[in-house]
Amino acid sequence: MCESGRPDDDKYGIRVRATKNTDAVLQRANIQQGYTLVIWRGRHVAEPTELTDEEAAEYWLDVLTVSRALIQHYRPLKLNYETLGNSLPHLHTHLVPRYLKDPTPGRPFPLLPVDGSEPLVPDDQLQSDAEALRSLMNWHPEVDQATR
Repeated sequence: MCESGRPDDDKYGIRVRATKNTDAVLQRANIQQGYTLVIWRGRHVAEPTELTDEEAAEYWLDVLTVSRALIQHYRPLKLNYETLGNSLPHLHTHLVPRYLKDPTPGRPFPLLPVDGSEPLVPDDQLQSDAEALRSLMNWHPEVDQATR
């Protein structure tokens, strides 16, 4: 994740928010509608406990900002927050909306590593959702120079 740069759009998803130290990326893989990652883009850390108090406050406030937009846009029954790092030891949090039609109701979502073979969200839907989320968070990549 440290070496991937900070693209607005790549094979994994579309960036819907950026701050000095975080990116939120709406995922292309059609795993669950609204599945988004918030990725720490400051210095490399694998655990949230490695952040300073100020960095931790920024990170978790960004997670909450993205979560609120996801809830407002997608209207899930519940939103799961998963800060794992088992297969990719870099601080990031999976935000997984949960719906009435869910593969594992009442249990953790069956997240598997994305390997590129997953079906994709149709591009027009992904673009539309990304624009709606950016608008809800008042983030516009074309005018945001903080992440360039």
